[in-house]
Amino acid sequence: MFLLKKVAGPFFLPVTLCLGIMVLGLILLWFTRRQKAGKIVLTIGVALFGSLSYDSVSNLLLSPLEGKYSPVLDPRGLKGIKWVVVLGGGHSSDPLLPVTSQLAEPALFRLVEGIRLHKLLPESRLILSGGSGFDPVPDAKIMLDAALFLGVDRQDVVLEQASKDTKDEACTIKDLVKDDRFILVTSASHMPRSMALFEAQGMRPIPAPSDHLVKERQGGMSPDMFFPSALGLAKAERAVYEYLGFMWSKITGEI
Repeated sequence: MFLLKKVAGPFFLPVTLCLGIMVLGLILLWFTRRQKAGKIVLTIGVALFGSLSYDSVSNLLLSPLEGKYSPVLDPRGLKGIKWVVVLGGGHSSDPLLPVTSQLAEPALFRLVEGIRLHKLLPESRLILSGGSGFDPVPDAKIMLDAALFLGVDRQDVVLEQASKDTKDEACTIKDLVKDDRFILVTSASHMPRSMALFEAQGMRPIPAPSDHLVKERQGGMSPDMFFPSALGLAKAERAVYEYLGFMWSKITGEI
C-alpha cells in the first residue's frame, strides 16, 4: 500500500497532470486528424498550468488547509505539556552537505518550530519522528543531528524511526506518549490530516502548525502578484497532495 501510494500519487499532482494533458493535446494535433480536440485539450492543459502558477489561485486551494489551526505563539500558558512531537518532512542524506541542508524545507521548518516550543517549555522533551522511506537514513536521525547542532541536549530527545507515513507515526507515537498531553508540530498544510489521523488513534494533540506558505502581505500589492511563479505552482502542488492524502485516508478507513 505504501509503495502504491507513493507511485500513483505523483500522477495526480499539478505538474504531472498538466504536462500529461498538454502532451495528449500535442499527440492529437501531430499524429491524428482530431485537430479540434487536440487544440481544446492543449488549451485546457496550458490554462490549468498557468492558473495554478498564480498565487491568487494557489492560495485559494492552500488557505483552507493552512488556516484551520492557529500557530502556538507562546506555549507557556499550557500546563502539563511533557512532549513536543515533530513529524518528519523529508531529507536527502548527502554526506557532502551540512546536516541542516540535508533536511527538506518542510522538515527544517518543523524542526526549528519544535525546538522553539521545547525551549519555551524546559520541562518538555522532543520526539523526532520519521523512518527511512526511500533513503537509508531515517528522517528522525537527520533531524536529531540538526537539533544537536542547534543546541538541543541529547537527553531531551526521543527518536521514532520506524514509521513510513503519518498513520504509522500516529500509531507509534501513541505508544510513546501514553496519556500525556503533547504538542504536535508539522507543516500547516499537513496539520488537518495529521490531527485527523492522531485523533483516530484516541489522542488529542495540541496543534502547532509551521512552514506556512500562505502569508498575509503587509506592504500591499507588489508587481510579482501579476506574474506566474514556481512558488505559486509549489503551493498548488502541496494543497493537492494534502487533499489526495485526505481522500486516501478516508478511502482506507484510517480516519
